[in-house]
Amino acid sequence: GAHNVSTAPAVREQHGHDESMHPCAPPDVVVWPQAVGQVQELAALCHRCRVPMVPFGTGTGLEGGVNAVQGGVCFNLSRMDAIAELSLEDFSVTVEPGVTRKALNKHLRGTGLWFPVGTVGMRGTHGAAL
Repeated sequence: GAHNVSTAPAVREQHGHDESMHPCAPPDVVVWPQAVGQVQELAALCHRCRVPMVPFGTGTGLEGGVNAVQGGVCFNLSRMDAIAELSLEDFSVTVEPGVTRKALNKHLRGTGLWFPVGTVGMRGTHGAAL
């Protein structure tokens, strides 16, 4: 629906840069898919139309990976934040790309497990780190 798509200049600019030194390069449109099927449909449409796709978590990256240097569609994956499966036996967890380190560690609290400090800040998403 319309609440999952934006072409507003301020929204596009917000999604056109991260914490890197690179100048802002906004996408043409920002979408907020909420399910894998939506991502698949949008990706297939972008592929058919030869439109660049740029994934976006929270914009905390340091490499300029969210800069849409050729325009295109920014996929903001922050609403895909489910923790699908936790296996204490093999120390693994299945998460959607919008899960933050803070949310994951809150979910893991009491299990003896945690996701340690690494390349992901507390508000950064795991989609970019894994």
